Amino acid sequence: MSNPIEKKEKPGNQILIECGKGQIKINGLKVSFPIHLNTLQDLFGEPSKQEYDLLWQVVWDELGIYVDYGSWDNILNMNFLLSSNHELRHFPTRFFSGQITIDKKNVTHDDFAEFDLKKHKVRKLTYKGYTEPYSISIGKNFDYKEEIPKDKYLIKDLTEEQIEFSDFGFKLSIIQELMYNKELLKPKFDLYEFVEWYDKREIDIDKEGHRPIPEVTQYFKDLPIPKKYTSDITEIYQDGGNDIYLQLLRYGEGWEDYWDIENTEDAKQFPNLKKAVLCYAKENVIDEFNKMGIECEWL
Repeated sequence: MSNPIEKKEKPGNQILIECGKGQIKINGLKVSFPIHLNTLQDLFGEPSKQEYDLLWQVVWDELGIYVDYGSWDNILNMNFLLSSNHELRHFPTRFFSGQITIDKKNVTHDDFAEFDLKKHKVRKLTYKGYTEPYSISIGKNFDYKEEIPKDKYLIKDLTEEQIEFSDFGFKLSIIQELMYNKELLKPKFDLYEFVEWYDKREIDIDKEGHRPIPEVTQYFKDLPIPKKYTSDITEIYQDGGNDIYLQLLRYGEGWEDYWDIENTEDAKQFPNLKKAVLCYAKENVIDEFNKMGIECEWL
């Protein structure tokens, strides 16, 4: 899968990382790990460089921040450079000049090994042969296991009117907007959590993630969407890196046609839908949307 780097406005060098047992905030925005590269770009602006050496390394030189990852939608930690006490490559040219707080106390330059924050850990990293740490790492705590409610991914009947869809591809575009962009539709589906929760058979993402996993596809086909949300949709934007497609096909390449919108009939239910940018759609759909007064174009 490609690693898109879009130009974002730089946030300036004053970065405040606030850590606590309940959450992590970056300049006031709540985040959690794993985190998406797009989220980091929104927070830190366009990276200075991105290189590949066994893992992808993305660096924000002016901020002293860097990450490495295997999958750009599943970044497990981020790092803040404090000193040059290392012999490693792919590091920022400047040190981190912001603040990292634990329960409102600035610990950026304190002497500590790690803080256990339940879901997350804050650690100081020391290179072999050196005693002074070179970086602070904030990320997922692999020792923490959150119990998944037994009914979390059970499909429940709605007690209110729901939207009836005739086109699965269009429904997925709506789910992207309501579940991941606007966070109105819950629970927010997470593939790895769903696989852990699912007990009817063992699902192996590494082996099955190159094609749609039937149980995951069926979940979204069965998922009811309240009709009250129709007025909340003003646009749809398809991209191979959308959360919804990464849940449906973990190792997709962007050329797939499993979720092509085939007709525009469902759009009539969304009175405020005025714009659509598409990459998964049949050729006729663009013209049909435009004739309906919905400004539509290919990605």
